[in-house]
Amino acid sequence: MIDKLRTSVSEALADIHDGATIMIGGFGGAGQPAELIDGLIAHGARDLVIVNNNAGNGDTGLAALLKNGQVRKIICSFPRQADSHVFDALYRAAKLELELVPQGNLAERIRAAGAGIGGFFTPTGYGTELAKGKETREIDGRMYVFESPIHADFALIKAEQGDRWGNLTYRKTARNFGPIMAMAAKVSIASVHEVAELGAIDPEHVITPGLFVQRIVQVPRTATGPAGFKAS
Repeated sequence: MIDKLRTSVSEALADIHDGATIMIGGFGGAGQPAELIDGLIAHGARDLVIVNNNAGNGDTGLAALLKNGQVRKIICSFPRQADSHVFDALYRAAKLELELVPQGNLAERIRAAGAGIGGFFTPTGYGTELAKGKETREIDGRMYVFESPIHADFALIKAEQGDRWGNLTYRKTARNFGPIMAMAAKVSIASVHEVAELGAIDPEHVITPGLFVQRIVQVPRTATGPAGFKAS
């Protein structure tokens, strides 16, 4: 019998190893798997490479993971904002490596990994520092930059509902990077607010098929999420 449910966050994250590349879903606080991040902090894995849209807000969630010194490098598109003081301090002190990727390129590089594509050419970034050291090519009179896929050892994502086979649905914009990250990682771990009986989720409503999810763990719904964001 296929049963991907885990009884606790710590059980779901138990095999995350030092030096792992981990994708973490979320767009700011929307869809950020806060409980899985807290579990990763408690787990203690270090020297991590984190792939996320941004670099943390305030002192909770992803920012707390950075502050705890567990991250060697972050790959993201939006590292700096009004409350990114943790990232700012670490980066200025040369304690954190940054790979800056335009948001569309970030999404497509993750999607390419999940789709088994070896890379793609895009005009975004051509002629800037972001294209330094990368292959460029003229196609139909326009210059393009080659971008490689981003693969991960683990993906930590947040969903609204899941069943024991790992089929997932999302709540509104909390969906964001979750579906493509689940496809691009060797092991995808999803937190869900609701566990549905097998067959209760309409197949037409499944966003991430269980094929791409190895573990799910139920977490309680809270009134507010990371950095005061409304829970999603």
